[in-house]
Amino acid sequence: MVQEYQSPVRVYKHPFELIMAAYVRRFPKSPLIPVFVDSEIVNETQSKDGSTVVTERRCMIDIEAPRLLKRIAGVDYLYFLQKNTLNHRDRTLHIEVRNETFSNRVIVYESCNYTVHPENEDWTCFEQTASLDIKSFFGFENSAEKIAMKQYASSIKKGKEMIEYYLRELEDEGVTYIPHWTPPVVSGTIRLQLPPRSTARPIPEISAQTGPDSADADADADADAEIVPGSPDDKLDADYIRRYLGDLTPLQESCLIRLRQWLLETHKGKIPKDQHVLRFLRARDFNMDKAREFLCQSLTWRKQHQVDFLLDTWERPQLLQDYYTGGWHHHDREGRPLYILRLGQMDTKGLVRALGEEGLLRQVLSINEEGLRRCEENTRVFGRPISCWTCLVDLEGLNMRHLWRPGVKALLRIIEVVEANYPETLGRLLILRAPRVFPVLWTLSLMNIDGEQATPSNTPTGVE
Repeated sequence: MVQEYQSPVRVYKHPFELIMAAYVRRFPKSPLIPVFVDSEIVNETQSKDGSTVVTERRCMIDIEAPRLLKRIAGVDYLYFLQKNTLNHRDRTLHIEVRNETFSNRVIVYESCNYTVHPENEDWTCFEQTASLDIKSFFGFENSAEKIAMKQYASSIKKGKEMIEYYLRELEDEGVTYIPHWTPPVVSGTIRLQLPPRSTARPIPEISAQTGPDSADADADADADAEIVPGSPDDKLDADYIRRYLGDLTPLQESCLIRLRQWLLETHKGKIPKDQHVLRFLRARDFNMDKAREFLCQSLTWRKQHQVDFLLDTWERPQLLQDYYTGGWHHHDREGRPLYILRLGQMDTKGLVRALGEEGLLRQVLSINEEGLRRCEENTRVFGRPISCWTCLVDLEGLNMRHLWRPGVKALLRIIEVVEANYPETLGRLLILRAPRVFPVLWTLSLMNIDGEQATPSNTPTGVE
């Protein structure tokens, strides 16, 4: 099976020329990446005007693998061929890497691009894609794949740290600016007066802030821009992911980006929000195939029942306003929206008879939709990702009359629909004043929760 990786757009708030000066310092080897043992230039060419430089290197990598596997493979080091195409005029660097060792058994391909930020010419963007296809490897294909992916994920983190390290090194040496490349003057010709270098677009005050909150401010500005499917803005920024979605591993980021891209290419109409896509990935432990199937089933259900318009079109019947004993109440200590439900005081039998299963289901769906909206709002208010809520259930007054069969049947159907379409939304479930009959109801509920959803985040974390 081919393993793929797609990075988010990582933004360095430094000019392209300064990033290139930091990048070349990693060669021929860097103590920051111990597995990168050595490298040598095997070929280097440049265009007549010197604007384009193509450098080919042979790199030696020490893979952290079990000694037995190395002995079976018969090698201690792996060799890769790297081709760098640096265009000074366009201010771009394109990197291609292919494996030389075991090229008939394993196909490794990596592509990286450094480009100028489209909105600020004094910033630099970095993107990275890679693929791994192990055709055969002495019967250890699965082990080799896991080792390779683990090693690659580690090197991704090291790459950004390395650039930042050499930027600081340049700053310590007093190098804080490198002029743009200009074409050489040909002898015997008159050099035309060139217009002054265009100045960078003014940076909004929120983006010019310094300090630990600057990345958050930038993400706020990016998030406010409207995203049009198919435009360059569809690409996710690393700061945006950290600010609005949380800390993800490189491979988790890749799963999110690839699933999102698949939706852009195949899904007609408005695609779900990034937070929504991420919930389905987490519910399936970032298994792309399972998460894609899970999400598509939910999107079909949402379209069929017009759930996206539920908060705008559905009006709660007066009966629910009078007798449904539950509602939202601010947030908990961690900033998660808090929903309080006095289930023991609710006349479930009367509500089911008066409204039917469909009426109660619409009520619960509206609660979940409101919860998603409040999570987005609290993410902006508290300045950190909030993707789930806390539910406080007061069971005082719960007794055997709540085990009325039609009522239990309605409850089980509601649980089934919610867990199929709102995964990873219940951060904490708190139970107050639980009577003796509660374990029976809870056991019935767990029996109808999908095994992949019955995780600690879907079960009570505290009973008071």
